[in-house]
Amino acid sequence: MTDDVLGRPTVHALLADGTTVCIRPVVRGDHDQLQGLYEEMSPDNLRLRFFGPSRRSAEMAAGRACAPPRPGYRALLAETQGQVIGLAEYDTAGGGDSAEISIAVADGLHHRGIGTLLVEHLVSAARAEGIRTFTADALSENHEVLQLFADLGLRTARRFDGPEVRCHVELTEDDAYLTAVEARGRAADIASLRPLLRPDAVAVVGAGRRAGSVGRAVLHHLHQGGFSRRLFAVNPAATSILGVPSYPSVSALPVTPDLAVVAVPATAVPAAAEECGKAGVRALLVVSARLDSAQARALMAACRTYGMRLVGPNCLGVSNTEPGLRLDATFAADHPRPGTAGVAVQSGGVGIALLDGLSRLGIGVSSFASLGDKYDVSGNDMLQWWESDGRTDLALLHLESFGNPRSFSRTARRVTRRMPLLTVDAGRTDAGRRAAASHTSAAATRTMTRQALFTQAGITATRSVAELLEAAALMHSQPLPAGNRVAIVTNAGGAGVLAADACAEAGLALPPFTPETVDDLLGVLPEGAAVGNPVDATAGVTEEQLRACVERLTRSPSVDAVLLALVPTAVATATGDDLVRALTRPRPRTPGPVPNGEAGPPAQWVRPVVAVRLEQDLPVKLLPTTDGGTVPSYAEPQAAARALAHAAHRATWLSRPESTIPDLDGVDTPRAHRVAEDFFAAHPDGGWLDPHTCAELLSCYGVPQLEWAWAETEDDAVTVAERLRGPDGRVVMKAHWPGLLHKSAQRAVHLDLQGDSQVRAAFRDLETRFAGLLTGVVVQPLAARDTELFAGVVQDEVFGPLVLFGLGGTATEVLADHAARLAPLTDRDVHDLITAPRCAPLLFGAHGSGPVDLPGLEQVLLRLSRMASDLPQLAEADFNPVLATPGAVSVLDARVRLVPRRPQDPYLRRLR
Repeated sequence: MTDDVLGRPTVHALLADGTTVCIRPVVRGDHDQLQGLYEEMSPDNLRLRFFGPSRRSAEMAAGRACAPPRPGYRALLAETQGQVIGLAEYDTAGGGDSAEISIAVADGLHHRGIGTLLVEHLVSAARAEGIRTFTADALSENHEVLQLFADLGLRTARRFDGPEVRCHVELTEDDAYLTAVEARGRAADIASLRPLLRPDAVAVVGAGRRAGSVGRAVLHHLHQGGFSRRLFAVNPAATSILGVPSYPSVSALPVTPDLAVVAVPATAVPAAAEECGKAGVRALLVVSARLDSAQARALMAACRTYGMRLVGPNCLGVSNTEPGLRLDATFAADHPRPGTAGVAVQSGGVGIALLDGLSRLGIGVSSFASLGDKYDVSGNDMLQWWESDGRTDLALLHLESFGNPRSFSRTARRVTRRMPLLTVDAGRTDAGRRAAASHTSAAATRTMTRQALFTQAGITATRSVAELLEAAALMHSQPLPAGNRVAIVTNAGGAGVLAADACAEAGLALPPFTPETVDDLLGVLPEGAAVGNPVDATAGVTEEQLRACVERLTRSPSVDAVLLALVPTAVATATGDDLVRALTRPRPRTPGPVPNGEAGPPAQWVRPVVAVRLEQDLPVKLLPTTDGGTVPSYAEPQAAARALAHAAHRATWLSRPESTIPDLDGVDTPRAHRVAEDFFAAHPDGGWLDPHTCAELLSCYGVPQLEWAWAETEDDAVTVAERLRGPDGRVVMKAHWPGLLHKSAQRAVHLDLQGDSQVRAAFRDLETRFAGLLTGVVVQPLAARDTELFAGVVQDEVFGPLVLFGLGGTATEVLADHAARLAPLTDRDVHDLITAPRCAPLLFGAHGSGPVDLPGLEQVLLRLSRMASDLPQLAEADFNPVLATPGAVSVLDARVRLVPRRPQDPYLRRLR
């Protein structure tokens, strides 16, 4: 949320037709415009809004909306270029968790999603204030407002009373509502991108007559690249540039361009954007670089005021190779080859490398966007475009930052079900642990956060552009493997050994063949061939023998993929055999199910086959086959193994059922908000919760805690110890003072205390050593010895809550055996969290005592996730240790830190 020139908090969002609208709270100065909104309505619309045609109602409604702020009332308006076009308001009538809602939209602007967008923002605000339901009265003939409520995605009930309808809308946040909001946002986003990626007219502002200027280069690319629609240059000193008509200004153009490419000095960018906006341009592509903060603010102000989508600044440009369009608004050296890969990058240099690599592979591009400084259009926008364009089947991203990672994650989870989504995990150099107070903050590096995002969304994350192209080549040309079992075939034993090592290092398996497969292979390979795995077909193998070997391996039930490691030999040269031809002639399809939902003919599929040719000049090639397909060929076995491993991981992700966020019983979110509010009333700057407040907060979410008691004196400690002693009579005493985190490191814990004398001695020791600090002690029964685990959460300012899980106890940071997933956790995320750490076998009974209470452990993680999702003020939390036994799971020690932070709905529709 930003402030406008008058200091009013504003949000910009997209309407259904892709135009931009400003949403902000109503202020007193809006009275005349709001009254005019109603007065300009037709008599029929006034009657539908006020149940009667009275013009007096307009003045009263405007007065109510512009009255001084009062509890339980909120009004939001929508405006475009300073003109109010809609109003939505709710009123609790002074209290309670239910509010009456009303909506008004200007005549002539219905069916553009104004009312729905306003209601979505009211829903978000109402939830933050503890309101659980909206009610609304409408005439039964007011089909538009009744349809609005029905389409929200929230549970809605209607009660008819004569000509009126009473609507009751539950504001429960669930996946159905998020999905509905997401669908509306996706449609609006795609509509807003059409002027950018499918324009009917383009103008290059700043196209120079001098060779070498960026503007001239973009104009040349557009003109020579075959852009099939209207193209103009804007230059006051020329009437024609490169054969393209030029005009002195945007306003002088014979038609208003959908897209304006701005290639002027940074100081002139704001004025150029303002001129484009006033002329009605719908999208800007700003290639200019080095804008200072004032210029950047002015550029964004123009884009938001006039509803223009923006790519850049400081970018290479955009391309769309769609037939009949051929838009190439870049200054890259070459035109992108038409194809089916969507590419979005921040760095222009990386973009050029990807375009060049894809062109060498023969894959080609559907559309390309260099996002530059990414003021507006993001990778999330491009994903939604590719999902809908009907051409893209492979998405490649190189992003250094994410504007809204939680929204990106939801979009990516949906898109990766339809096409591979590959990225380079840029920025791994900050992987060192930062100095932090809590175990969770120490473990939660930005690398771990990004990896959690990629894993949960099904994104294939590579370590370099080269590796990305290796994986893209395989996923573009071959079906996914059903698993990670690889058969290696070679005509040179040494090459087979190298390939086997590479597969093992990549996490792939080399299974033994079935006796039937062994017999088949011996029947087709030359004498002396070894049919283990790797298969050494010997230097004397012929093209036909190698082809027969591959065919039999692709039919083997113990093989998911085949890797051929080939080296040139004098034997093959002398006989005229070309072993590569064994790969490029078509292979028969094998009866069987199509793996993991991949596209293919019913009940038939082909296992992927890749080649390694050590003499190859390029890192990866796509070899054309005689049936029109391709086979990837790599220059080193490590590259082939990495690509197969990425494909196998994708297949595994696709094979899983779509995950859901489980419902939890015993959760009291309103009480948790009150606990936080009471804490901030006493500690305005936030901080670590005391044991009582921490326990109360955990109880709001049903987190199981080991029984404990508080003591401030020696006698109190003896009294509570007597009450808490377990069957063995032992207790634990922990010191407490504000800010104490690592009790073991401070030697502020006494274990195995028996009898009153040991309890007294322990208390006196803590009191003496921590004089002036100690505020009291926590006494607990000594817990049984078993697996000690760690669970925590840290609130990332960009990515949201990150939940961590792993081995606990005093060595948790030293061993660093942790896994992480972003909240809110789904059922699948929780399963992955528990199985990912190295200590996971202990939880499943590897130590011989049987598995721990796995459902109980899942509940602890889900409830921790819910607490972090409900409370954006929760900066970090440590549950360490968490004791897991076959019969129960319990948190032995918990620490929570709250900081004042205004809640922000991560899924609310808004532009950055």
